[in-house]
Amino acid sequence: MARKTKEKILADVHSRAIKEFDQIHQTLQTERLQCLQDRRFYSIPGAQWEGKLSEQFENKPQFEVNKVHLAVIRIINEYRNNRITVDFVSKEGLEDDKLADLCDGLYRADENSSVAEEAYDNAFEEAVAGGVGAWRLRAEYEDEEDPENDRQRIRIEPIFDADSSVFFDLAAKRQDKADAKYCFVITSMPRADYEEEWGDSPSSWPKSIDQTLFDWHTPDVVYVAEYYRVEEVKQRIHVWQRLDGEEVRLTDEELEEQLEELVATGATELRIKRTTRKRVRKYILSGGRVLEDCGYIAGDCIPIVPVYGKRWVVDNIERCMGHVRLVKDAQRLKNMQLSKLGELSALSQVEKPIFTPDQIAGHQQLWADDNVKNYPYLLINKTTDLNGNEVAAGPVGYTKPPQIPPAMAALLQVTESDMQDLLGNQQAGEQLVNNVAQGTVELIQQRLDMQTYIYMSNMAKAMRRSGEIWLSMARDVYVEEGRKVKLLGLNGEQDQAVLRRPIIGDDGEVEFENDLSEAKFDVVVEVGPASSTKRAATVRALTNMAAVTDDPETKQVISAMILMNMEGEGISDVRDYFRRKLIKMGVVKPTDQEAMQLMQELANAPPSPQDEYLRAAAAAEQARGAKAQADTILAQAKADKTRAETAETLADIDAKAQDQALEVIEKFGPRVVPPDVPGSPIIE
Repeated sequence: MARKTKEKILADVHSRAIKEFDQIHQTLQTERLQCLQDRRFYSIPGAQWEGKLSEQFENKPQFEVNKVHLAVIRIINEYRNNRITVDFVSKEGLEDDKLADLCDGLYRADENSSVAEEAYDNAFEEAVAGGVGAWRLRAEYEDEEDPENDRQRIRIEPIFDADSSVFFDLAAKRQDKADAKYCFVITSMPRADYEEEWGDSPSSWPKSIDQTLFDWHTPDVVYVAEYYRVEEVKQRIHVWQRLDGEEVRLTDEELEEQLEELVATGATELRIKRTTRKRVRKYILSGGRVLEDCGYIAGDCIPIVPVYGKRWVVDNIERCMGHVRLVKDAQRLKNMQLSKLGELSALSQVEKPIFTPDQIAGHQQLWADDNVKNYPYLLINKTTDLNGNEVAAGPVGYTKPPQIPPAMAALLQVTESDMQDLLGNQQAGEQLVNNVAQGTVELIQQRLDMQTYIYMSNMAKAMRRSGEIWLSMARDVYVEEGRKVKLLGLNGEQDQAVLRRPIIGDDGEVEFENDLSEAKFDVVVEVGPASSTKRAATVRALTNMAAVTDDPETKQVISAMILMNMEGEGISDVRDYFRRKLIKMGVVKPTDQEAMQLMQELANAPPSPQDEYLRAAAAAEQARGAKAQADTILAQAKADKTRAETAETLADIDAKAQDQALEVIEKFGPRVVPPDVPGSPIIE
């Protein structure tokens, strides 16, 4: 069979992608359109009157009292005041994992350098208002202008209008789309810009493209799609054993490079293992062709993170909505009532006289200027009967001021109550009177927080997925040996690490420290009922703890923690001071940079008077100990001398006594006669 050309392969990819997107768009078009309308409803002036309702009030006042906007903004503010942070933890349950801490700091540094807060905020706002938002992760060169710098960093970027631009395959049922096989991200371009960048015109596209449900080009814009597809790449792992018994695992490409070395060193091949690895391939396509084959991207996950407000799968169709959908009818009804009430209130409340044309002829201006000049009297013409006789006659009648329908007042109250039930009663948290106990305030705030907890929880799921995608990309991006990277701590403190730094392990072998290619962690996030009084509650709890403890050291720690949690302008320096203090006390774990600074401070710090006193006292005690030891040695020497002299004296005494005894024996003792036979002497 003849091999397919690259053009044929890309044509097949394009044909399959167009069919897949057409199916997705056909299924989700209605749902996503509602999401877009919800976002317009709360954010764009006049959008609450869009549709048939505007036609009915075409020549009447169309007032908007947008209470939905305030409710959505409150949820957004709750999130922005209580950010959700990604944390990498060891799969083995180790508490002190330096590589996990490195990933934490590097992830925060990537967030900071790519202004990820904008991506998070945009996605959360679109999810709360419309029902779905998203952001992307992208590996980009660290310095685009330096041709010799091939190092990359991971950026986190926003995706705007996710409800009309991000589409995952219909078979993906998980909320974080970790099980998705492909994904589309649609963007629009002006026709002139498209033709200039890609060099073709939509008018040259195949006719079959015009028959799709989605219009890939319009008279004004052309749509371009990023197409991500998960491919399972099969590969063989060759297991070789060296002479020292060490096993080496190599792919086909790695084996080709190291085969001669392995054979020369006497290594033998043990087995071959077939594995399957997921890789993500990226294409850029238009309605007419594949514009660019970007190849495999870093990581093994589709780098698009969706976040939902509320999400269900009903009738095998993904459905979602935000905080606006259910309150739209109540908001429209309130706008209609207020518009009608405003119209009635604008009409005159004064009874106006009604005259015939003959009565008012010639006096029209006088009556017209009465409201301004307040004349003392007004004139009308005489009226006559059929016989020409003058008849005294007044106005024919009077106009009546408009009456407000009794049902309108009751309906206004019902509508207001319904909106509070649907949006959450914000007045309970905003209209607090004086002398209310702080605990009561916190209970009210907690009740309001629970009304928005589902949005925070779904955002936490998206943040966890973002951490998983980042980790899979980091294993491919941060691989340079000796590369220095910036790290950020939880409180913004900066640190630095060296990737793949060679060190000598416990077994004497060379190992690589901070090797992200071996980073395999669980990703966790923390989220709870958010409250703007959370820090204040922490301060109060610590204050109460300080009142019941008598340990001075514990009080010192609690006081430092209180000042670390205080909020206010210009207090950041104070927080830094007390953080350093807690680090020196061993309460807070320092970063590597803080630990190095602490060691330098301890090495360069002059001794305190107390340290000087203790050092002098220790020296004095040491001197006394040395003197006592010398005295002991001297006493021992004297004792040894005395014993020696005593032994010598005793020796002299024994010798003299022995001589005297012999003399006595010779004079007065028995005589010893030598025997005839050799043996013992005989005493007579």
